Amino acid sequence: MSLDIFKNMDESSLRHYIEFLLWHYRVVDSFWFISIEDRLGRRMAEEINDKVWTRVGPMAARDIRKRYNIQENGLEGFTKTLKLFPWTSIGRHRIEQEDDEVILTVPECPPQVARIKRGLGEYECKEMHRNELIHIAKEVDPRIRIKCEFAPPDPHPDKLFCKWRFYLP
Repeated sequence: MSLDIFKNMDESSLRHYIEFLLWHYRVVDSFWFISIEDRLGRRMAEEINDKVWTRVGPMAARDIRKRYNIQENGLEGFTKTLKLFPWTSIGRHRIEQEDDEVILTVPECPPQVARIKRGLGEYECKEMHRNELIHIAKEVDPRIRIKCEFAPPDPHPDKLFCKWRFYLP
């Protein structure tokens, strides 16, 4: 990997490039899913998506903790790690840490919003995200438990696609 192009960029240019990278990350993910869905059907796309994100989530968590020297375990370490996970920014996830739990909500899910706009309907992402988040949490602290309040295909409020709770037993 060459980072030479960034040596002379000012802060504003670097921020714009980060925005581009996150946008492009989202676009690649979307087109990848749609292409698999077109070729093999929605069920197969959802299964493959689950398999991919079950591996990508913990890899990212490990890398984030190493690069940013996050030493904390428990809910504090989980919150710090999750805030640096790319989809947290892409999806404008809200993370609220309380004494005994972390609540993650997704008010506007870019992939689901795009599918609805195009008349494709929501895809089932609940199990994929459950697996992704369980494995991210395990990288931080294997004691962390997860509870999904709702996520597609579950019914949900118009302005909230999913809601997850993380806690220590």
